[in-house]
Amino acid sequence: MRHKAIVQFDGEKAQINRNIHGHFAEHLGRCIYEGIWVGEDSDIPNTKGIRNDVLQALKDLEIPVLRWPGGCFADEYHWKDGIGPREGRKRMVNTHWGGVVENNHFGTHEFFLLCELIGAEPYVNGNVGSGTVQEMQEWVEYITFDGESPMAGLRRENGQDQSWSLTYFGVGNENWGCGGNMRPEYYADLYRQFQTYVRNYGENKIYKIACGPNGDNYHWTEVLMREATPFMDALTLHHYTIPGPSWQEKGSATRFTEDEWYTTIERALYMDELVTKHSTIMDKYDPEKKVGLIVDEWGTWFDVEPGTNPGFLYQQNTIRDALVAGVTLNIFHNHSDRVQMANIAQTVNVLQAMVLTEGDQMLLTPTYHVFDMYKVHKDATAIHVQENTDNKHLHLSASKNQAGEVHLSICHYGLEEAAEFEFELRGWEKAAAHATGTILTADSMNEHNTFENPEVLKPTSLDGINLTKDKLSVTIPPMSVAVIKLH
Repeated sequence: MRHKAIVQFDGEKAQINRNIHGHFAEHLGRCIYEGIWVGEDSDIPNTKGIRNDVLQALKDLEIPVLRWPGGCFADEYHWKDGIGPREGRKRMVNTHWGGVVENNHFGTHEFFLLCELIGAEPYVNGNVGSGTVQEMQEWVEYITFDGESPMAGLRRENGQDQSWSLTYFGVGNENWGCGGNMRPEYYADLYRQFQTYVRNYGENKIYKIACGPNGDNYHWTEVLMREATPFMDALTLHHYTIPGPSWQEKGSATRFTEDEWYTTIERALYMDELVTKHSTIMDKYDPEKKVGLIVDEWGTWFDVEPGTNPGFLYQQNTIRDALVAGVTLNIFHNHSDRVQMANIAQTVNVLQAMVLTEGDQMLLTPTYHVFDMYKVHKDATAIHVQENTDNKHLHLSASKNQAGEVHLSICHYGLEEAAEFEFELRGWEKAAAHATGTILTADSMNEHNTFENPEVLKPTSLDGINLTKDKLSVTIPPMSVAVIKLH
């Protein structure tokens, strides 16, 4: 069946903020320890304790922004435990995630080193749930103040003479749940208080991020926007894709039925409704869209891999995850007027990870490859794509960059038939020389990369693209994510 769509080059939307392609690294399971941090004495090659293979993979991905230290961990994290000589740092039990001992060897200095090495902007989440106003104020001072003060002096004692640049700061996390089980009215007042002391020092300007709703809690958004809009730069939203009937039965990452495949995609597509409805509430209080919507936790959440610590949230990553990543990023592109950042959970070894490690081995997941394919959309202008099709297994987004290049992203999440596309290039003013494409696809719905076979799924060239002056036609196989470039 042939599917028709119109790419409207004269239908430009907002610029796609590069931070929509952001990431999240929590002190959870093997994300930080073993995944990112191995220590300087490790036999695994590393740069000042950060493992080199993961470092290179994340650098190649051009991660724009990295969120840390949580997550639920953020609201039990006391930052002074993670500074100074490592042998003297306090040890603690990670009560949220697996009950394991956290030695605090990866702290503020190590996080900013990681961000510097991979070229990412740091996004720090402060502790409201179990912390104090003073603790948060002193952390910002420690990070960003270059003058004479107790915290700037302490930073210098710990080997960092010059302050760091910090733009993104979250005032609490999931304060409706693990961050304190608060009512929105109570958190709104706490947010107003805490953010007062998240100060701008020198030329460093903080982008203040308030804790927003869980999924479809529209009342939370209403209250926060009503009570705190003048004091925030952004509001967060969390939504995970869980195919199973409950949190106790989320479903397997690799052993699933066709019905579970489609349920997973359907629940990922629900992100569009969530963003639309929360944006509508935000528009009521902020019609000029000065307050960004930040989806700083999203992605698939399945049952952990058999035999692993249930609190480590370690799961495999199939072509199904790649489709979830593709359609979700498409949704964010299409809502780029309001969505200003998103952070997939999580970067390494946790939930919908980019990278999996086992000892000194590392592999790239299908989700990694989608982010790599989609990075061409960063900072480009979203353009309108109108679908004239009844096929519910297709999802699209498109953008045009400053060089005039157009990138069209196509997700075909059907399991059986290929989709023959014909795109009308409406408003395309130049005779396109040619089009090229990249595709990630699989032969079966549960295909994934393993340490024994790490390149079962990887991008290849998309052949068979036919381009005339104002039309483009191509066939996309099922279970595929494709990106086409118009030169």
